[in-house]
Amino acid sequence: MFAPIYFDHNATTPVDERVVEAMLPYFSARYGNASSRHEYGRAALAALEKAREQVAAATGAHPTEIIFTSGGSEANNLFLKGAGATFRGAVTSGRAETVAVGATEHLSVLNAARQLRAQGWQLTQLPVDAEGQIHLADVEAAAEEKPRRWSVMLANNETGVIHDVAAIAACVREIAPDGGWFHTDAVQALGRMPIDFRVLNNAGVHALTISSHKICGPKGAAALVMDKRLDLATQIAGGGQERGLRSGTENIAAIVGFGAACELAVSRLAERARAQEALRERLEARLREMGASIFAAGAPRLPNTSFFAFPSVDGETLVGKLDRAGFAIASGSACSSADSSPSHVLLAMGVPADLAQCAVRVSLGEKTRAAEIEGFLLALQETTTKLSRLAAYTRL
Repeated sequence: MFAPIYFDHNATTPVDERVVEAMLPYFSARYGNASSRHEYGRAALAALEKAREQVAAATGAHPTEIIFTSGGSEANNLFLKGAGATFRGAVTSGRAETVAVGATEHLSVLNAARQLRAQGWQLTQLPVDAEGQIHLADVEAAAEEKPRRWSVMLANNETGVIHDVAAIAACVREIAPDGGWFHTDAVQALGRMPIDFRVLNNAGVHALTISSHKICGPKGAAALVMDKRLDLATQIAGGGQERGLRSGTENIAAIVGFGAACELAVSRLAERARAQEALRERLEARLREMGASIFAAGAPRLPNTSFFAFPSVDGETLVGKLDRAGFAIASGSACSSADSSPSHVLLAMGVPADLAQCAVRVSLGEKTRAAEIEGFLLALQETTTKLSRLAAYTRL
């Protein structure tokens, strides 16, 4: 099979061989249901609880604060819809309740919030500046309306912008001490920057989402890390697994892999981040020389992420050409790949739609090497030159 060099780690990551090794017994010999009372079930339950401890250790949480889900999108929906459903309606004391989210959130947060709006909630979107950052003044203004639910992502999946979630949550709590529950989507942050739920929780964050397949674990496992005081309504009814919040037979093999991947993700974290940042700086220095616009370059970002555009070079076209040249990159969020409209993240940042349509993302992984960056830059230079000439010829 043709195997382009992979520069799309924010979409998903290859499963680490050590993770595969940990999972294999749970596809065959250790196939029990964790709810069963016999030896097979007890073995599955022990594996489940070990993974819960591994996930908790990686996030600075307690194992009892980990609720396993099938993916980050499910965890985000569990918080927003579960927390929203604990009200007896969207209107209290004659006033519609409000949910506040960042304008650049993942679509699993934005669309869940829009569904709450369709049920009668008010929706406030926190604006971002040209670098994709949220200002505390805008948080303060939103907090005056006392939203009951908040969600602000820790790191953006497209630009890599890191939000100071602890400061934002503390600001909300200071203005509205009884202002509801605060959640952060940390799917892109885990394994790329330190995460400490205890610190975030003390600042006013009540729940946090992480996902296995972003950290060299399998798809099909994720978690909502949540303060046990948080009152959520069950979204999947059934046998009462996961503290009654997420019923259904647990995917033991995937959860075991998730636990193993969490251990690996936090080992050598600082060293891995430094190496990826050096490669990104090398990449972006050449991109600037080639005339690219690099989005959010002035903001704190994940060390592995670069989102950029060449004016007049369509992003989707560039992705396709580079794929055939042997390099796999993205034109934005993998979760919205069926939608060819410009990135909502860039539009929220004030990027013109025609430039946003040209955007592509490179997201590096642990095994990315300098020689691969150099090869990519050569292919990129050749491809953009051809496409720019073609665009100029078409305009004649």
